[in-house]
Amino acid sequence: MRVDTASPGVTGAPPPISGRRVALRDDGDVAGLGRPRAVAFALPALLIIGLFLILPALWTLWLGLTNYRLTGTAAANPRYVGLENYRRALTDSTFRGALWHTVLFVVGSALIGQTFLGFSLAWMLRRVRRSVRSVVEFFVLLAWIVPSSVSSFLWFALYDRRNGTLNALLGTRGTAWLIEYPLWSIVVFNTWVGTAFSMLLYGSALGSVPPSQLESARLAGAGVGSQLRDVILPHIRGHVLTNTLLITLWTFNVFTPYLLTGPANRQAEIMAGFIYRTSLRGGELGQGAAISLIMIIINLVIALVYLRVLRERRT
Repeated sequence: MRVDTASPGVTGAPPPISGRRVALRDDGDVAGLGRPRAVAFALPALLIIGLFLILPALWTLWLGLTNYRLTGTAAANPRYVGLENYRRALTDSTFRGALWHTVLFVVGSALIGQTFLGFSLAWMLRRVRRSVRSVVEFFVLLAWIVPSSVSSFLWFALYDRRNGTLNALLGTRGTAWLIEYPLWSIVVFNTWVGTAFSMLLYGSALGSVPPSQLESARLAGAGVGSQLRDVILPHIRGHVLTNTLLITLWTFNVFTPYLLTGPANRQAEIMAGFIYRTSLRGGELGQGAAISLIMIIINLVIALVYLRVLRERRT
């Protein structure tokens, strides 16, 4: 007796495929929503992006081409000045000083401070007891989740020249850290605030390293430096690049140190504080918008460099 394997009633026979599903698959509509439903599904996200990203960027671009101010005739009737605001910014020694302070701040607190301290904590916590690791992670995360205004107040009290905790611990009563060493003070402050992210990311990355490879390296006589270079770094290179990009962009745009140094201290003025002083305290919104656009371009360059390095690593 011959069995028709194409019959839908026989076990193992392929199910019938409707012509509509085949057409949808041929059109590239894997989800089967159809173009109108797919557009409706993505529309809220597109509206949010346009409202909170594209429109502010276009508004900033327009302001940077005008002499718009908070008060006066320029506030009521701003006029087009072209690239004058950008020329003023790039030739202003105060702007160049703030940009240089920002570079030192990013290198000191992000690329060196947060990266080194975060990786060191993640490395040391690998072999400690779970209770000890939980306590350390709690206090490190606490520094990260505390509001910026609260953490700034705590560190202002720590740096106080008369009754500050730091002077009491070091026996340096009378040292005004925020006045005598303002840039180093905010570097240490931002390192303390932002280390938690690097610690968590590196902790997750180290957990993905095969223990057998580390054990083989130890049995072969490799020291800690050789293990880091030959075993660990090849496995976590992607995490290192991601961490470097994120903490660099966050630190480059952070405003919190301004709460510590204030508007009068120009020795540690970074770009976010400089824009605030120019735009809101000085009232020159056009000039502030031009400087903001310059910062956006710098951020884009940093992101493009990261993508280029990541692409070369994958190839």
